[in-house]
Amino acid sequence: MVHLIDALHLGKPDVICIALVECGPNELLLVDSGPESVFDTVVEAVRKLGFQPAHVRHLLASHIHLDHTGGAWRWAKEFGTKIYVNPRGAPHLVDSSRLIGSATRIYGDKMDFLWGAAGAIPEDLVIPVEDRAELRLGFRQFRVLYTPGHAQHHNAYWLESERTVFAGDVAGVLIRGGPAIPPFPPPDIHLESWKDSLDKIRDLKPASIHITHFGRVDDPVRTLDELEKRLFSWADWMKQRLLEGKSETEIVPEFESFTEQELLADGTPSKDLLTYEQADPASMSVAGLARYWRKYHPEQVSCFAG
Repeated sequence: MVHLIDALHLGKPDVICIALVECGPNELLLVDSGPESVFDTVVEAVRKLGFQPAHVRHLLASHIHLDHTGGAWRWAKEFGTKIYVNPRGAPHLVDSSRLIGSATRIYGDKMDFLWGAAGAIPEDLVIPVEDRAELRLGFRQFRVLYTPGHAQHHNAYWLESERTVFAGDVAGVLIRGGPAIPPFPPPDIHLESWKDSLDKIRDLKPASIHITHFGRVDDPVRTLDELEKRLFSWADWMKQRLLEGKSETEIVPEFESFTEQELLADGTPSKDLLTYEQADPASMSVAGLARYWRKYHPEQVSCFAG
């Protein structure tokens, strides 16, 4: 059985969802951990579901961004949990100095408030898992799906017995049944790879998908199609701003307004806009998309002057 835990990031519901999967007697598995700042909340939620946190033997990391696996080291330290992660991300869980340094340049003195404490995971508890690897964990069998586009170190996980994919961020952000939107943080955004990753998930014909922001989605075809459309429409919007010679600082408020209006037009209640922003900050998407155009298609934004 799959249980969903609301990590209540910054005390807010429906931002970060942790999946808890029963794998056998006294054997549990988490998909992502959330940041270290929600560790105690998730531990208590496991107890409230009637389980022992010490029985969390495995943690499948979708990728190493701090909102997804910033707390993985606490599970390893407190309970000896094994962390399964894409090989590109594995070294940064063993030695998080570069990851933390990069995040600090973005978030500055908000690091502790947003994500909590940083820590390292013993190398013997970090298990690199490649595309198509089959993981037999208790009575469950997961298939690893390498799904870049949002991040080069992104894996999704196919649980055929439930016909569901634990898709991390590659299947987007979807709050309380609202529209599916793409998170575009730097530095790894690559639209072409992202489309291939969505095709890989669609080919499995899942009955559902589970996303970290937020929860179970029972209409995966519509969701993935909607997300793919926005990948390219939002990227094209960004390209036009760059061609106008605008800086990222100038673009951020325009992008905030553009995305808010699109969400509202698609029926999103205004009260959910702040939740979407917390899960998928507009400023991060501006930085990520600007980098994508400059790195991969500089000839298309040659007027960029920022």
